[in-house]
Amino acid sequence: MEANGLGPQGFPELKNDTFLRAAWGEDTDYTPVWCMRQAGRYLPEFRETRAAQDFFSTCRSPEACCELTLQPLRRFPLDAAIIFSDILVVPQALGMEVTMVPGKGPCFPEPLREERDLERLRDPAALLRILTDALVPYLVGQVVAGAQALQLFESHAGHLGPQLFNKFALPYIRDVAKRVKAMLQEAGLAPVPMIVFAKDGHFALEELAQAGYEVVGLDWTVAPQKARERVGKNVTLQGNLDPCALYAPEEEIGRLVQQMLDDFGPQRYIANLGHGLYPDMDPEHVGAFVDAVHKYSRALRQN
Repeated sequence: MEANGLGPQGFPELKNDTFLRAAWGEDTDYTPVWCMRQAGRYLPEFRETRAAQDFFSTCRSPEACCELTLQPLRRFPLDAAIIFSDILVVPQALGMEVTMVPGKGPCFPEPLREERDLERLRDPAALLRILTDALVPYLVGQVVAGAQALQLFESHAGHLGPQLFNKFALPYIRDVAKRVKAMLQEAGLAPVPMIVFAKDGHFALEELAQAGYEVVGLDWTVAPQKARERVGKNVTLQGNLDPCALYAPEEEIGRLVQQMLDDFGPQRYIANLGHGLYPDMDPEHVGAFVDAVHKYSRALRQN
């Protein structure tokens, strides 16, 4: 893939590079923060924008994606804007039929349900290679278009367990990082920090920290201090407040954020939740979370 004059080199100078510096392991004046699903259904303006067209038409509309990406930044002083899209655009591009069912979410009309369906999958590794081969140029394409960081999700790590994770997930997670970095270099593009988030994959923290990513995301089932001990000092950690904490009063949110920041420490850290925001969350409580991270992390550095 060639950059063809596109990419971040044509962008205006960043006004806030705190997130990127933390991802690269550089010292920051405060802890950067963003939220998974920060562009989501908890925002009334998101629901209004989404109601104008179906889900996948929204994903294919640059104007709609731009609007949804910017909505949370208009409300909160977040340190990163997350390009609105969905993981299912990749299997859809590969020819699989995907539908979005109201009140239920994404569905495949022909899922694997019976034992005989699984028997049709002769070589699981072949399918995983196909997905990897599709993901690599897709991720590089995001950087060509201006993305300044990438996050890879392994949402079902906890369903596999250590042995199956090491066989069916970890090799491809490593391969994605290695090939994306090589492809960026071949295209003449500057490297971007890469984040890996394997939900419920606490058993593989050491392996993830050595998989070629600059940042390892944590869910809320992992104690920050233990995670730091296990991964060492060569990667940045991201996370990991229990998202249900945002149902608490704002004063309690502040207390929980303070404890989280104390446990992670001031550097090589990006604050986030341990999962995406839920649709029924109060935007005011999301704002309280963001403000608490900024306020207390500045105070933490002065002590």
